[in-house]
Amino acid sequence: MTERTIYLDRDRHKLRTRKIHVRAYRWYAAVELDREGYFDDLSSRGDSADLPTAFTEAVARVQSTSMDRIWYDGYPGDFTWSDGPSWISLPVPFAQVGAAVEALSSAELHRDYSGLHALADQLALPIEDWLAPGERELIRGDDFSVPPGVFLNFLRGKAKKSGLRLNGRATQGSVWVNPTLPLAEKLKRERSPEQYPGWVDRWTGYVEPQDAPFRPWVGGRERNLSHGAQPVQFQRVPTPSGGKCPCGMDRRASWDDGKGHAAHHARWAIGIPLPKDLEWPGDLAVVTTESPIAWRKLTYQVARMPRTENGYDFNSWTYLGEPEQTSDNVRAYLLKANGYVIGYLAAHDDSNHRRWDLIEESDYGDRDDTLRPSIDLIWVADSYRGKGVGASLVQAVVDRFGCQVADASWSTPVSDAGRRLARRVSPEGVWIN
Repeated sequence: MTERTIYLDRDRHKLRTRKIHVRAYRWYAAVELDREGYFDDLSSRGDSADLPTAFTEAVARVQSTSMDRIWYDGYPGDFTWSDGPSWISLPVPFAQVGAAVEALSSAELHRDYSGLHALADQLALPIEDWLAPGERELIRGDDFSVPPGVFLNFLRGKAKKSGLRLNGRATQGSVWVNPTLPLAEKLKRERSPEQYPGWVDRWTGYVEPQDAPFRPWVGGRERNLSHGAQPVQFQRVPTPSGGKCPCGMDRRASWDDGKGHAAHHARWAIGIPLPKDLEWPGDLAVVTTESPIAWRKLTYQVARMPRTENGYDFNSWTYLGEPEQTSDNVRAYLLKANGYVIGYLAAHDDSNHRRWDLIEESDYGDRDDTLRPSIDLIWVADSYRGKGVGASLVQAVVDRFGCQVADASWSTPVSDAGRRLARRVSPEGVWIN
């Protein structure tokens, strides 16, 4: 599938033009409604550009059912998405791309949400039926279509999210399940019903009917090493199991037992592994909007790290289509070490600056129209922070531009970490834009 853009307004060149982007990934496609310019234009005129509640609710339904469907198909990772008002992203299976484009277009232009609801209904899986109480065999081809092992992993994740113990086993053509509700999970949900809206206990006290299927014995250990053992005792103590990890993801284990967090945290800590098909003879690579797509995709992956860590709305690198020139010379600097990308700096050229002494409440100086390199965002893998990597990236920017560090400009707002770096490399103050 080729990446493409569908324009929703007649004038494609106006800033407020709304458009839909379609981007293909290995397991799914992202259908994204870009209304950023439209939103900013209306907001600047004092008009409301927020999305109706019915719109965001319909989008949330599609996102939930579509992500379940992609995980059900075997996707092992996580998703990034947005529900507006400037940007809406729907990860969908490839077969539903056309329906997603049409549904988003109708919702945005005509406030018709029937297409979104129809798409959610089409993608919805009978998860509640699969996790109903009782011992039973789910047959491939009748109850599900993916390989039994893939289906069992998906069900385990959904069961864990619901607080259930699945008691499942995959065979060549089926999956045996017997979902049960542990007492600790039952008590937790009864103590905090506001955290589990709509939850109903269907498992406690369930009695198997006399004609219930019997799971055949497939062998096992001859000795029961738990015979006569005493049950484990449990008690409640406060633990730091929730909240945000410094890498930007939630500490709570998701449906995949935290594998997505573990993979992301490793990349955040030591860097992004280099693709095997890229030759990288030096230490620093300068990627532009006209570079080969493999380099631009790598830059996009690296740019996801600061987006997740700092909770930014958008990725700082979005140039994944045809090679294109930019009037402000957008570029990215990637620094590698030990086979990983450990540093990232996004930059462009700008001619609208003011001087700042880096004191938070102080006033800015007079306007300056000199063309300068603008430092837009810097990210360094956690293991390499405090070792001069950020300063090296800044030096690379000014060396390539042909100016001094003090002549560079910094894009506002400047974070606390960015202000510390700026003081270190330019103690007399910086230009900002």
